[in-house]
Amino acid sequence: MPKKATRASAVLLFLGALAYTAWVLEAVVRTGLDPVRAYVSELAAADQPLGGLFRATDLAAGLLVLAGAALGLLATRAPAGPAPEPGAPRRARPGAGPAARRPWLLAGWAALALFGAATALDSRLPLSCAPTADPECAARETAGLVPATHTAHAVSSSLAVTGALVAMAALTLAARRYGLWRPLARTGPALLALEAAATAWTLAAVAASEAGRGPWALGAGQRLQVLLVAVWTGVLAVSVARERAGAGERTPRRERARG
Repeated sequence: MPKKATRASAVLLFLGALAYTAWVLEAVVRTGLDPVRAYVSELAAADQPLGGLFRATDLAAGLLVLAGAALGLLATRAPAGPAPEPGAPRRARPGAGPAARRPWLLAGWAALALFGAATALDSRLPLSCAPTADPECAARETAGLVPATHTAHAVSSSLAVTGALVAMAALTLAARRYGLWRPLARTGPALLALEAAATAWTLAAVAASEAGRGPWALGAGQRLQVLLVAVWTGVLAVSVARERAGAGERTPRRERARG
């Protein structure tokens, strides 16, 4: 990936990760929602006093991650470097080559782009009310008397979670398989395992809540799930930036060794 594109991708991903943690503002501002029980998306509901703020940060997070992932995807599909001169021997190196030789990178960046796009779409399909805090809203939702955006929001949220999980798995595997991004290669497996556990907790809590068995700390589980995605994205951003810096520092030594 060209130096400028690498730097831009890293910055976009890091800013996207920061915007994706805007919900932590509920620790210092009054929202009226219980963070242990309420969905994160309820902060952005149309009837919430700070809904506009959280919809804006979700939109920013989605677009920033989408742009950063798009740069990564384009770089993966591009040639790794200048074409060799006629008759010159071809030398392969870890992580280099067209997308056909790096399928996990291609899949990972595409999934991360899906996560960004679905998150941005999520912000344009807000809930009309907060069902965990408003019994009347919960009753209307159960009776199917809420706007269609509730169903559309559930679909876009599911796509975002799926994209995040696939991206975390594929890019972490790519980092380890192709010898890339040392920080992600080291911490990615642990973050992925924690994210899988948090997702299982959230899904179990949703099922329990719908079955009338209590909330099972649904809000806490989902907040952990969202936080881990943001942390992983931040680690990816730092890893991408460091990979390019390290490559720039190592190149002269390799050239001197060949000379």
